[in-house]
Order: sequence, then structure tokens, then C-alpha cells
Amino acid sequence: MHGGQLAVAAVMERFGLKRRVKRCAALDPRKDTHKGYDPEVYVTGIVYALTSGGCTLSEVEKLSEDEALKACLGVKRFPDESSVGEWMRNVGETGVEAIRRIGRDFVEWALAQAEGPRYRHAGQVECFFDDTQIEVHGRTFEGATVNYEGNLALGWQTLWVGPFLVDGVLGGAGDVSSQLDDLLSANGHLWKPSEGYLYADSGSSAGSYLKAIGKRFDQWSVSYNKWTEPLERLSEGFPEGYWSPVVERRGRKGETLREQYAWLRHQPEGMETPVQYAVARYRSDEDLFWRYSFIATSSAQGTPQGVFERHRLKGDFERRFSELLSDLDLHHPPCANLAANRVYYALATLAYNILQALKLIWMSADEQSHRVRTLVHRLLLIPVEIKRHARQVLACFYLPEHAESWWRQFIALLLPRCHLMPSG
Repeated sequence: MHGGQLAVAAVMERFGLKRRVKRCAALDPRKDTHKGYDPEVYVTGIVYALTSGGCTLSEVEKLSEDEALKACLGVKRFPDESSVGEWMRNVGETGVEAIRRIGRDFVEWALAQAEGPRYRHAGQVECFFDDTQIEVHGRTFEGATVNYEGNLALGWQTLWVGPFLVDGVLGGAGDVSSQLDDLLSANGHLWKPSEGYLYADSGSSAGSYLKAIGKRFDQWSVSYNKWTEPLERLSEGFPEGYWSPVVERRGRKGETLREQYAWLRHQPEGMETPVQYAVARYRSDEDLFWRYSFIATSSAQGTPQGVFERHRLKGDFERRFSELLSDLDLHHPPCANLAANRVYYALATLAYNILQALKLIWMSADEQSHRVRTLVHRLLLIPVEIKRHARQVLACFYLPEHAESWWRQFIALLLPRCHLMPSG
């Protein structure tokens, strides 16, 4: 057993995860509840496997080799790979919705525990909607379709609130924003429209999507690189005096770009009123003509340059999303069955959010930039030995001296039933 597992156990106990899973009938497909494993064993097994550096269903069964962990959790045995897969298939879509609901509740609980300045920017709760294409090989993956690059893939549409991936829908690789309205509706209680700010990519730039975003956010910005011809024609007609002074910045290849900004109003299809756009024109010494970029925005104040600078902050969310996919190996769905994969991705989301909560709420400010993989590895380095003595279970931590104070405070806060003994 290692310190990370005990830390994750403390967070789950504080939130009441086992209790919430146990009272959810949709997660227990057994006809005879006296046989097989309880649903909380499956849920916690997958979460522990993922937060301990595992990335396959077989890692759940390997937890049974950890006698200390089983003693700490009161679990006799964890299910094998085939049992886990069968459970995920059997709980089906109702089970997926139940796990998503628990995940939303966890994020709401975690945000209430955290200090606002740690996850707010300029006093706002930043949110991010994005879709990623998870390419699969072979035609046995249910729900997979051919994406815009001609590859067979599943699409995962996600909504982020602060550092948390609060919700997501795994399905076919079709319309990359088809779940936008539903995800905003299901999770809108996590921010006030006046205190939220949404970033989104160009896949959400159609008029119907901008309208849905505007209903739930007073401030937002969406990349706009589709249907740009009307906007480019308007921009080319602006007089020179309408553009901002020239600023210089570095391009992706290190070249020097001269850039200017302006406002533009245009009414896209699906909108009853015009939309405000920030437009940037830029070129290098080698370019004969100006190139243009557009961002649809709710902003009527400030400067168009400020809109571009703010919108670039969505890169932090894109980086987190990339790290999540890599660190938990979510580029490879574990099952052929779509409902089973949805269960797995919903639980992977919960595992990720537990680690994010552990970092956001209880770790120091200089630890906040650590990615999930770094956090897992650092916690894995804290060995814990479980001993039984006089009807008591003793957990002996082997800590570096500088970490003792933090672990004592953490355990005292999250596991108040534990009696802390002097070090030695």
C-alpha cells in the first residue's frame, strides 16, 4: 500500500462515495444481491487502479495482491478483468447516467471546499467545452464512426469547470458539439451566468451553439475559423485608421509577425441578432497579404486585442485535456461495447477529479501546476505498512521529514476517527 491510496480513500470517505454508490440501484444489476461483488467494490476498484498508475481493467484484479489495501478498505477481494467488463456492460446507460450524476456532485462538493482564488480567474469561474476524437482500430467498437479525418473514431465531448472535467459524453464522431446544450444544462448550477466565462473551439461557433452559450454565460469567447469568407471581406474593407496600432509577436515557427486588431459585427446563420467578433490581421515579412483570425465573443467592452489575449488562456484547458488522455491512457477504450466504455470514461473522469481535488484543496500553491502523472508518482513514493494490533489497524507511514507535517494535518482533517501517534 502507498500513501496515495490512503489519501484517495480519505477524499472518497469525506465525499461519501461508497454511500452514494450503494444507494444507487442503477449500479447494481445483480438479480441476487447475495452473490457477486457489491457495486461499490467495482467503482472503488477502478478508481483506485487509475489513481495508482494503472491504465487497464486488469489493474483492478491486481489490487487483490495488496493485502494492506484490502485490510484498510475492508474488501476481501477485487474482481477480475472479465467481471469488471461484465459489470460495466450490465449497468448500461442508466448506470452511466448515475455515475455522471455522482461525478457532478463530487465537483460541486470539491468547489465548495476549495478557496475561490485557486480556481477563479479575475473573479470568474472559467469553463471550457471541447471534443476529442479517440481513434479506434477494427470495426468491433460499437458507436465508432468515420471522423472528419477519415479515421474510425469515438468522440468524447467534455465540459470543464475550473480544473475539473465535470461531465462528458462518449459517442460517435459526428457533430462535435451535439452535446453542448445538454452538458451546459446539466451542469449550469456550478456557476452563476454573471460569474462564469466559457471558452470553446470553432466546432461550437454555429449560430445555434452561440445562442445556447449566451443563455448560460454573460461572458464567453469562441474560436471562429469556419465560414470566414464574409468576415474576411468585411475586414478587408476596413480603412487603415480603423485598425489598432501594430504590435509584434512570435509566430509558431519563431517568425516575427506584425499584428493589428479591430471589432467586427456579423449575423451568422441561426442567430436573430448580430454577433460581436474580435478580428486580428497579421503577416510576416515573407507574406504578401494579410491573414485573418476571428473570435466570436460576448465582450462589448475592452479591446479586441484583450479578447485574443484572454482567449489564449484556453490553452491551459487544452493542456489539461491532453495530459488526462495521456496520463490515464484514455486514447484506448477498453471495451467493444459502447455503454461499457461510457461507464469506464465516466469513472476515469471521477478518478481524475479526485486527484485534482486532492491537489486543489489540500496541497500548497507551489504544487498546483503538477500534472496527474506527477502527482500519482509522488504519492506512490510514500510507502504505508498496515499492522493489526489489539483489535486496531495501524497504518505506518514512511515519510521524508519535510512531508510529516502535511500528512499529519491531512489525516487529522479527513480521517478524524484515526488516532495519530508520535513519529519514531
